[in-house]
Amino acid sequence: MHAKESQVSFIEPTVEQFAGNPIAKYVAATRPPFLLASFVPALIGIATAHYSGVPVLWWTAVLTVIGAVIVHAGINVLNDYYDALNGTDAINTERLYPFTGGSRFIQNGVLSRDQTARFGFALLGITALIGFALLERAGSGLIVIGLAGLAIGWAYSAPPLSLNSHGLGELCVAAGFGSLIPLGADFVQRGAFDWLPLLAAAPYGLLGAALLYINQFPDRRADERAGKHHWVVRLGVRRARWIYLAAMVVAYGGLIGMVAAHILPAWCLLALLAAPLSLRSALQLVRYAETPQRLAPAIQGTIGALLGHGLLLSVGLWIAS
Repeated sequence: MHAKESQVSFIEPTVEQFAGNPIAKYVAATRPPFLLASFVPALIGIATAHYSGVPVLWWTAVLTVIGAVIVHAGINVLNDYYDALNGTDAINTERLYPFTGGSRFIQNGVLSRDQTARFGFALLGITALIGFALLERAGSGLIVIGLAGLAIGWAYSAPPLSLNSHGLGELCVAAGFGSLIPLGADFVQRGAFDWLPLLAAAPYGLLGAALLYINQFPDRRADERAGKHHWVVRLGVRRARWIYLAAMVVAYGGLIGMVAAHILPAWCLLALLAAPLSLRSALQLVRYAETPQRLAPAIQGTIGALLGHGLLLSVGLWIAS
């Protein structure tokens, strides 16, 4: 099935679609389906605390998950705003909506740039309030984790740093999904820093970085014209396509290695059930890197592998505990 055929049910947002329903408009602007990518690493962090014998306090666990999702929503919205400023979304004619090319809310006139910016920063402010609510339970170390997350989320696309434009976007995603969110979720329960959430979620962080990476293939021409020189632009598609496969090998190999070293319990090998999706996506990228309009199934497979891996890893930790 070609990419165009696989997207027939995805319709870009229009003003008419949200007429008279401002709440739905703002909720949709956060790209809700993609917020699962931050929901899952929060579950991993809660699971590592539980596996370590820490009693889970459920109201703080729920609040932590909500905070992780809202900060991700804010980063999504601000990324749309800054990509509207640099022009990349406006000139992107090869996008694979809804996976690449932004939410299209600004470009299609559903939200103005100023509305988008105010909404994004408001979401980050709500996240900060949730963090303060958790301080009494977790301790002041949560401030360090929270500030690091907010800084990376803002600097990912905001000038003058614009980290994704300088080849550091994948590192930001890996740090957010594979380090800060699971570390913060674990810290809220444990009340102290521990290496286990960082190690357990490291493969998830790589898979999250791979999702950003594969999304850049359809967007590469527009990104290059807008001055976003990420690694797909720098390497060119023929060389860049192999990086994805290498990341998959490291991610799943790292999981096996941690189980073999008794860092993680054997039940965590359940997460390997996501590996076939990653392998299929890698092979599709190798084949279609130069015809990115056919990459929608590979992107969908990457999303499935990311979420499947994280959920199964969490389940494995809970069973083992």
